[in-house]
Amino acid sequence: MHRYKLTLEYDGTRYVGWQTQPNGVSIQAIVSRALQALLGTEVEVRAASRTDAGVHALGQVAAFTTSRELPLKAYRMGLNRFLPHDIAVIGVQEMPLDFDPRRWAKGKRYRYRISNRSVRSPLKRFTHWELFLPLDMAAMREAAPVLLGHHDFAAFRASNCQASTTDRELRKLELTGAAGGDIEIVVEGTAFLRHMVRNIAGSLVEVGKGRQPVAWLSQVLVSRDRALAGPTAPGHGLVLEEVFYA
Repeated sequence: MHRYKLTLEYDGTRYVGWQTQPNGVSIQAIVSRALQALLGTEVEVRAASRTDAGVHALGQVAAFTTSRELPLKAYRMGLNRFLPHDIAVIGVQEMPLDFDPRRWAKGKRYRYRISNRSVRSPLKRFTHWELFLPLDMAAMREAAPVLLGHHDFAAFRASNCQASTTDRELRKLELTGAAGGDIEIVVEGTAFLRHMVRNIAGSLVEVGKGRQPVAWLSQVLVSRDRALAGPTAPGHGLVLEEVFYA
């Protein structure tokens, strides 16, 4: 038997997310179908991150086990032949049989993208959260560092999050760009709760809009109350950039 690690890039616009669901087409289902077409048999494929509907990826990691041994290039090119234009295998690597893309991950980096110009952008409507009034970047940058480090992030998880613990560690939280243009929020951590990055982005935007003071983000964190945090930012602004392994 052989265990293979796939690195995937995809545009999540048309999909209900990574995980197979009854209410629409998932990326997991499409990748599984491509593997079946290539290998001639069904295989189970699991990923490092269950990206939500509309969320994109530059470096999603998935893995599967098969008895069929092919050159790595053949797996990459063969799978891409069966995948649609908005999903691609960009890397293949053979791994130990016990490799688990989720449990072996040492961290992940996400990027949340905002278009802050005064008019809508037809080319960014599926890749950026469009906010037309200029955001106060200085206030957002001042508020952000309180989230760095190890904390209980219960206030920033989805109401249906099933994680057994809400303790997480953020290693990086950077804001780039300027009001009136493109703004990016880069978040890197050991692991993330459901909607955690989108809720952080939505809360920072509340500060950027002047609806909340800089000190408010610290109060939300300590409260552990999701109802006190900002709205969940739209999924289509989020990109899973990289999953880190030892």
